[in-house]
Amino acid sequence: MKTKTFSPTALTYTSLNNVYECLNRELFSGSLPPCLITMQRHSSAYGFFSGDRFANTSNPEDVADEIALNPVHFAGRKPAQVLSTLVHEMTHLWQHHYGDRPRKSYHNKQWVAKMREIGLIPTDTGEIGGKETGQKVSHLIDEHGRFAKVVTAFLQKHPAILYQDQSSENDVIRKKKAASKTKYTCPSCGLNAWAKPEASLVCGDCKKRMRYENI
Repeated sequence: MKTKTFSPTALTYTSLNNVYECLNRELFSGSLPPCLITMQRHSSAYGFFSGDRFANTSNPEDVADEIALNPVHFAGRKPAQVLSTLVHEMTHLWQHHYGDRPRKSYHNKQWVAKMREIGLIPTDTGEIGGKETGQKVSHLIDEHGRFAKVVTAFLQKHPAILYQDQSSENDVIRKKKAASKTKYTCPSCGLNAWAKPEASLVCGDCKKRMRYENI
């Protein structure tokens, strides 16, 4: 393996901090406080927001909100889509500081209004016409909205540096391999064979159907 001459940590978080500052300035008039952006594998979520999550160990009064992005989903999404998740969570951050705080992870009408103002369309189905409020709500990008214009201009000058989580791809490969490695055993003589799970194998000597077990 080649020795890296750069820091993936510095590249990733400098890139995310730069885009956060740009989106804060262009979409929120620079009103949002700095936050701690993290990478978290969190179920199937693209990201999440947690207010007042961290305290500085050297200065407990220095408290930071968290916006987490899930690197498992970076590979299958375009940079603008990943950054739309960042803005989705930034809208939660905005509401946490300047709006009426809803219960944890809930998307209410105030949040919906801000999202639409920014250029993101809330939907719980991932399609136009889905419910806009609720516990689990995603969004679509309004092609003619403010977010689309801002992020397009930003990415033209500053390509987002996002390290995708390869473990998810490896999991898919492992599952495919496992599916093709089902062990079959003859209940009489103990003969073993390997085939796909759908296979119907019969022992040539005993003429009995072989039983399978996943390995």
